[in-house]
Amino acid sequence: MKTLMGYIAGLIFGLGLAVSGMTDPARVLGFLDVAGAWDPTLMFVLGGAVVTNFIGYRLVLRRPNPLFAERFQLPTRQDLDARLIGGSALFGIGWGLSGYCPGPAIASVGGLTAPLVAMLVAMVAGWFLARAIPARG
Repeated sequence: MKTLMGYIAGLIFGLGLAVSGMTDPARVLGFLDVAGAWDPTLMFVLGGAVVTNFIGYRLVLRRPNPLFAERFQLPTRQDLDARLIGGSALFGIGWGLSGYCPGPAIASVGGLTAPLVAMLVAMVAGWFLARAIPARG
């Protein structure tokens, strides 16, 4: 059941990306172009996601446990380390350069382009690199 619920959540996420136009890297790059032809679409999509999650978490966490699991799996770490900050910086740089973050990139695989392939190769290489660098502590 957990796998099915994950699949359904992924389908809803992908559908939301497609409907909002966030699979088009020009939208992201247009949002970052504040001195040129600025496109505020990304701000509204992210704002809608934040509001939805804010309300959803408040409603869901009132329950004693999830519908299809014995307990909630929430993060417990609250520290900031170099791996987290470095990974966040690399994510932001890659997103700004390519216009893709992982979700829209995977959702766009049906229409492969050279920039998309380059981004996906860099993302996979980053996964392997992150696993190769030992965590401290």
